[in-house]
Amino acid sequence: MKTIVLKTDPEDPHPQVIREAAEAIRRGELVAFPTETVYGLGADAMNPQAVERVFEIKGRPADNPLPVQVPSADGISLLVAEVPPSAMKLMSRFWPGPLTIIFKASPSVSKLATANTGKIGIRVPDHAVALALIREARTPIVAPSANKSGMPPPKTAEEVLAYFDGKVEIVLDAGPSPL
Repeated sequence: MKTIVLKTDPEDPHPQVIREAAEAIRRGELVAFPTETVYGLGADAMNPQAVERVFEIKGRPADNPLPVQVPSADGISLLVAEVPPSAMKLMSRFWPGPLTIIFKASPSVSKLATANTGKIGIRVPDHAVALALIREARTPIVAPSANKSGMPPPKTAEEVLAYFDGKVEIVLDAGPSPL
């Protein structure tokens, strides 16, 4: 497989680029994309085969749950069993942003994604490309860092390619992550 690199503006993502990457997510393919911290490795959180591929190419232990990104706090309803008042306060204060909140997972969430813990970590990214991709994909996206497990997380598309060229379908290149 040849990895396609799609360049886009970090603050004003090109709609056609985002559309192409979102269609890949919906097909069960993997897309690396920038966030406000590092580049993430994205897959449809509701597609068990796509989630399994993330574990496989990262070499991630099956007992290490995957974080999930959604476009807004409204996007968590399919994923969580309940939202405690303390979580509501954190969400309103720190989302969008690099805060992952752990919830009790709803039964619809893949046990693979939760590593059979019954819990799910969710966040709303504060990066225009990440948000545009998640919105256009119309599905929650698992998004651990786009690196081999135990290796430094990538801050550029080039660093993602060093790990996963030929293993992911698309890399969205919006320049270096701001972190």
